[in-house]
Amino acid sequence: MQAVQTAAKKVGKQSIAFQNPPKIVSTFSIVGPKEGQGPLGKDFDTVLDDSYYGEKTWEKTEAKMVGEAVNNVIQRANLKPENIDYVLAGDLLDQIISTNFGIRDTDIPFFGLYGACSTMAEALTMGAILVDGGYASRVIATASSHFDSAERQYRYPVELGVQRKPTSQWTVTGSGAALLAAEGQGPRIVGATVGKIVDMGVKDPNNMGTAMAPAAADTIAAHLQDFGKSPRDYDLIVSGDLGEIGLSITKELLQKQKIEISDRFYDTGLMIFDRAQGVQAGASGAGCSAVVFSSHLVKELQAGKYKRILLVGTGALLSPVTYQQGESIPSIAHAVSVEM
Repeated sequence: MQAVQTAAKKVGKQSIAFQNPPKIVSTFSIVGPKEGQGPLGKDFDTVLDDSYYGEKTWEKTEAKMVGEAVNNVIQRANLKPENIDYVLAGDLLDQIISTNFGIRDTDIPFFGLYGACSTMAEALTMGAILVDGGYASRVIATASSHFDSAERQYRYPVELGVQRKPTSQWTVTGSGAALLAAEGQGPRIVGATVGKIVDMGVKDPNNMGTAMAPAAADTIAAHLQDFGKSPRDYDLIVSGDLGEIGLSITKELLQKQKIEISDRFYDTGLMIFDRAQGVQAGASGAGCSAVVFSSHLVKELQAGKYKRILLVGTGALLSPVTYQQGESIPSIAHAVSVEM
């Protein structure tokens, strides 16, 4: 019987239809000062006054944001840490250190995830699988990033003042969390499409939008095919985070497959900042889609502006080691279908 039930939830080659869709019963977002000055500033729960938040290093700051996001999303649901079955979380730094240190005092069973900027969508997918499958009643999905710590790891320390390329994206400082539960009120996660690694040979770490675009197009096309849907079945399809260049390329790649989504396709990397803030091609970072989803997008669903959205988390799976060894940038995208 179990085999039949599992097969019934698998849709097409890459997708899952949740028979007991988990509800997003609470969310929390915390961001840096630059993010707070952007178009979505009023939607975030906490906006920091500076990039250190009372800590001595940016890595400690990011860990502190993770811990606060998790603790606050629990409190908002009028629960305690012991009521949570699992936390699924990740960040951009080596061995997801910010997440590990941020979660260590919660005493909640923990799955550490790494999908680069796709981590929030990955966490939502895995969390929904656990709840829908009956393996958990309540799980937290969260992801984070910090501009200064990410720049130091992947490119150049900010103290050097290196000029950024027009194709570069600005890593978001922030952490967003969502509490998924089998019971309660809130938007439901009804389906997901697990992405495949797509590598088109792009090697420039200052142009991640181009590297991620083929993976985004591949997952969106697979999602629509697996579920037998058209783009018009969604009020909004939002990637996180392709930036200006990646968004444009993804549209072109889908148009070649006769999939037209331009009228409802947006990117969290273009929503969180005003271009006048000097962010080049837009925003990036594991925290980008996490904070936009757990604040602005969930609020828009709750307000009735959108009934159904498709969140497509996109990640560039590079590291300083592989980049210095001349490797290309493999990328991945995971899609999560959320409806009110």
